[in-house]
Amino acid sequence: MSVLQAQCPACAGPIEFKSGQSVVVICAYCRSAVARTDRELKDLGKVAELVETGSPLDIGLRGIWQGVSFELTGRAQLGHEMGGQWDEWYATFSNGWLGWLAEAQGRFYLTFQYPATEGVQLPSFDELQLGQTVLGLPQQATLMVAETGRATARGAKGEIPYLLTPGETYYYADLSGPNGTFGTLDYNETPPLIFLGHQVTLADLGITTTRAGEREKRQVGAAQLNCPKCAGPLELRAPDKTERVTCPNCNSLLDVNQGQLSFLKALKKPAFEPIIPIGSIGQLPEGEMTVIGAMLRSVTIEGVQYFWSEYLLYNPQIGFRWLVHSDNHWNYVRAVPPGEVLESGKTAIFHNKNFKIFQDAQAIVESVWGEFYWKVEAGESVRGFDYVHPPEMLSKEVSVVPVSQDQQAPVKEKKLSIGEINWSIGTYLPAAGVEKMFGISGLPHPSTVAPNQPYPHKWIYKYWLIFFAVAILAGLLVFIASGSRREVFSQGITLPPLANPDGTQVFFSQPFDLAGRRNIRISAESQVDNSWIYLEGDLINDETGLVQSFPIGISYYYGVEGGESWSEGGRTDAAHSSAMPAGRYILRLEGQWEKWPQPAFLSLKIEQNVPHGFNLLLALIALSIIPVIMLIYHINFERRRWSESMFGGGDDSYGDSDDD
Repeated sequence: MSVLQAQCPACAGPIEFKSGQSVVVICAYCRSAVARTDRELKDLGKVAELVETGSPLDIGLRGIWQGVSFELTGRAQLGHEMGGQWDEWYATFSNGWLGWLAEAQGRFYLTFQYPATEGVQLPSFDELQLGQTVLGLPQQATLMVAETGRATARGAKGEIPYLLTPGETYYYADLSGPNGTFGTLDYNETPPLIFLGHQVTLADLGITTTRAGEREKRQVGAAQLNCPKCAGPLELRAPDKTERVTCPNCNSLLDVNQGQLSFLKALKKPAFEPIIPIGSIGQLPEGEMTVIGAMLRSVTIEGVQYFWSEYLLYNPQIGFRWLVHSDNHWNYVRAVPPGEVLESGKTAIFHNKNFKIFQDAQAIVESVWGEFYWKVEAGESVRGFDYVHPPEMLSKEVSVVPVSQDQQAPVKEKKLSIGEINWSIGTYLPAAGVEKMFGISGLPHPSTVAPNQPYPHKWIYKYWLIFFAVAILAGLLVFIASGSRREVFSQGITLPPLANPDGTQVFFSQPFDLAGRRNIRISAESQVDNSWIYLEGDLINDETGLVQSFPIGISYYYGVEGGESWSEGGRTDAAHSSAMPAGRYILRLEGQWEKWPQPAFLSLKIEQNVPHGFNLLLALIALSIIPVIMLIYHINFERRRWSESMFGGGDDSYGDSDDD
């Protein structure tokens, strides 16, 4: 690789263009942006010193992507219209590729420039709508607009592959898609430049060696400063990320610029005191995190204002997370890529889970404590959507703000706004769990049902199904273990006519044997015709006189009424008895029948070891009493949940699956 060596046109210091594709190099001596043209080197002006952002990357680091090695040879630092900044690293690949590694809030995005699809005209910046799908992108990419913004070139270092002008402002749109796909439309040129790629990790890039440990330790440490308003001491716990901070002494809102504080305005006394103090350290699901900020937010629905608080958590290795406190319920919240969520009517799909819409309202910041990574203001408003799938809540916040026109910018529309869509996923935490995480006690416990609060007794259903299955299996095993059905008595019986309608006839059988520990079934059949026969029977032990009584009633009626046939009853009936002691038995029958002047004919059979589900049915009913009670409670639980929703209609939600 040839190296172009020259002198800086501003200070005459030595400069080098190591890559033939580099357009600008930042002079290490005077920080001038030096561009090379066809004829000469041109001084574009001085760039600001880079703001320390705690990045683990640095110029000179090497990695590998898809089997091709690369080196980070340049860094540009850009400022966001809404505050905050991000880094873009220029990656030079050994095969000639040029890549951009963008870094924002601890996340990394590797993209490459692609030519526009032939015959396709991309929308202009003012035509973009948040959430719309951009059609006609190269690589058949399907991406949605997640953010529209205006960036300002603040600082740079090393070599840059485009004409970077200090202080230059341009518009862009960030795109998001499924499976971590990512893209950017750069409206610094017309038509816009297209960059496509993926969200990645340093491990994906094969970067194992990062900045020196001492440098990292200095970057992530807290900074002790004094308030410019009251001179009181305050501490920045994320000095490399913080854009706004409130003074704990005089309650002033301060702007943070590269560690320098400037007074913005005095705030009203906050409407709440953080339950979890600023600076508290907790063991959260992803690791140890520090509470660095808190805010009170509200929505107004049907004239009623509802409040909740949000705690900003920070860990340099993890990034930012939120702990949300509403009606004494808690949620642990992290951001998710907008392209990973699919909205369809009143549902949203994320990771193959269907979330039902719960709320759509304008959320307003009422007051703030501590420090934040964007230029937060009291009165700041976003439109918020909440979707629930207990124990998770999927939330979308859409913010759109007008921007003042820069006559030097390539976009010169009369009306222009920028905005972004932020999706997050919250997981329900019980108050006791939050107490354990932060080592505190006395948190108030809720009296309401939260939108994504899981039903607390759902485990009963699982154990009920287990017991249900075990009971059925036990019944089958008992039947199998007891042997097959055995007939012990069978006889056709004729009973003589009765003397009068109230008379009876008695029958005694010959002795027969019954085995012990075997159930007994006595069945009878009679060809009754629009009549009935009733029998009172006894099984009598021939040796001990033990008696087991049973009734059998047979009735069968039929006819035609209104041109339609009908029937009721049947010509068979049976009685069951539990096991009796083994021995010789006699059957005694005493009968009556409707057509008493005629003899009665019937067939009677006695069997043992007959499958009979009555006892099993009783057992299953007994096992189901508590689950049925809990199901009723569950239905009421869901009704209470959805009674708080703007959309209601969630009565059947008890059938949904909560994650264990």
